[in-house]
Amino acid sequence: MEQCILLNADYSFMNVVDWRRALRLVVKEKVTVLSYSERFIQGVEGMRIRVPAVMKLIKLIRSVYRTHVPFSKRNVLIRDNFTCGYCASQGGRMTIDHIVPRSRGGPSTFENCVCCCRTCNTRKGSRTPHEARMYLKRRPQHPTIYEFLRLRLRRLGIQDLWAELEMGSS
Repeated sequence: MEQCILLNADYSFMNVVDWRRALRLVVKEKVTVLSYSERFIQGVEGMRIRVPAVMKLIKLIRSVYRTHVPFSKRNVLIRDNFTCGYCASQGGRMTIDHIVPRSRGGPSTFENCVCCCRTCNTRKGSRTPHEARMYLKRRPQHPTIYEFLRLRLRRLGIQDLWAELEMGSS
């Protein structure tokens, strides 16, 4: 599936859209195309249409920017790249572990939660890592919106295109 980067009129990142939505925006003249991908779509009567890679809206859309990433199990797993905070294993079913257990008053925050494999989570139980003689590979912290944007672009496989676009604007 071909993905296209959609920028606001001030060149700030808006979203990633699929190629069908991108072509509809081009036809409706709501965007200007800044860069094209290598992919072509076969149209009617042998007409070939090149798929856009980066587009900029013609009119500025005012958007309310979130100042922080909301806490959720999914966001903790994404932040930690689905890697256990104790044994660094990947894959399998991951859970989240409260560093200071909830039974001891530990909050559900990014700073107190890490991605954890079931084995390590069971082994740690309702103890602190020190009591369980388990040590974190890295200190958890609250992620920024920009970090999540970068992770999403990497997952979609278009981080190189974004980096190229950032280099051209500076």
